[in-house]
Amino acid sequence: MLIGLDSVNVAVLVSGNGTNLQALIDAQSSGMLGRGKIVKVIASRADAYALKRAETAGIETAVIERKDYKCIDDFDNAILSALQGCRAELVVLAGFMSILGGKIIDKYRNKIINVHPALIPSFCGIGYYGLKVHEEALKKGVKITGATVHFVNEIPDGGKIILQKAVEVLDDDTPESLQRRVMEQAEWKILPKAVYMLCND
Repeated sequence: MLIGLDSVNVAVLVSGNGTNLQALIDAQSSGMLGRGKIVKVIASRADAYALKRAETAGIETAVIERKDYKCIDDFDNAILSALQGCRAELVVLAGFMSILGGKIIDKYRNKIINVHPALIPSFCGIGYYGLKVHEEALKKGVKITGATVHFVNEIPDGGKIILQKAVEVLDDDTPESLQRRVMEQAEWKILPKAVYMLCND
């Protein structure tokens, strides 16, 4: 997708603790992102712990909070400006809790990816995020769940699938234990792998 010999600028959008961001930082440190280089972390909340992870790794950060803008267009413009300012070539949504507007998606068509904590098309779309995904998986009684990395388009969780990894659901799982295992066994593995693929293939 991205050609040339130079590094590929990656921007990561976050909202919370930043465990997926940490997986990317660790992968970058060990050379597992190949030409992928995280150049900026953009948070939708000033108290996101992900910002501390980025700062510890020496990565430039920015905070762009929805409440600071009168309308969604202004919010999108601010994000777009930050992405263009760091010359982002690949945008990674890693626990980013805002839906990107059409202007950003158009500008970065097939260059925005997201990690979702389920095997799409199960437990996805509007309202399915965080612990809610795992609560619903347990409620339905599924025996296999997992995570998906997909391209982002105008439909929440509706873009083309890049990678998936399955995780077994245990009889004594709680939403919290299942969430942790899906992160450890699936999300933290396939997200760096997808970034590598898109930056080096």
